[in-house]
Amino acid sequence: MSDRHFDQLATRFAEKIYGGAKGAIRLAVLQADLTESLPARPLRVLDIGAGLGHMSLWLAQQGHDVTLAEPAAPMLEGARQRFADAGQNGTFIQAPWQELLGQLTEPYDLVLCHAVLEWLAEPHAILPVLHQLTARDGWLSLAFYNRDALIYRNLLKGHFRKMRKNDMAGEKQSLTPQQPLDPRELATALEGLWQVETQSGVRVFHDYMPVEFQ
Repeated sequence: MSDRHFDQLATRFAEKIYGGAKGAIRLAVLQADLTESLPARPLRVLDIGAGLGHMSLWLAQQGHDVTLAEPAAPMLEGARQRFADAGQNGTFIQAPWQELLGQLTEPYDLVLCHAVLEWLAEPHAILPVLHQLTARDGWLSLAFYNRDALIYRNLLKGHFRKMRKNDMAGEKQSLTPQQPLDPRELATALEGLWQVETQSGVRVFHDYMPVEFQ
């Protein structure tokens, strides 16, 4: 298994995630948490796995100095165009997370790592890098796909064969992550590196509702 990038799925990602309620809910929850936690001053922000730049653009519009790092060229180009359309400036880096320590010389006040870990071959391997890229008195905003949620969804759908095989990964062209994370294991891995200040669930009810009611 290798890290999965979205070179071939940028359009589908935009339509399936940010073309409807899924993306809107995720943005709203993350923005509410950041608004509550961050100080009212301009920050240096690094968005790792920035995708199409939705969160970065929102932060740029708040007056922050934003750097977007994204390995998939189509996604980064979409983010660049989104910033241009909004009249906002940003720094754009096409690189996977493994190359960032060699390209970035100073830590950031705020590091975003949203919906990245679950697409990595070794999700926990990125955590020390995130720590090095975050200033001593800075913040990390970490969002990940909860394995418990995927288990519950498969139970509701009657996918018992999948459950018996303990196969949680999505199909090759699916937007279901290849490595959903156990929140307890991740919490243990974060100990000693971070102090958790704010924690929220994203789409806790929405994803289990019939489509016509979402």
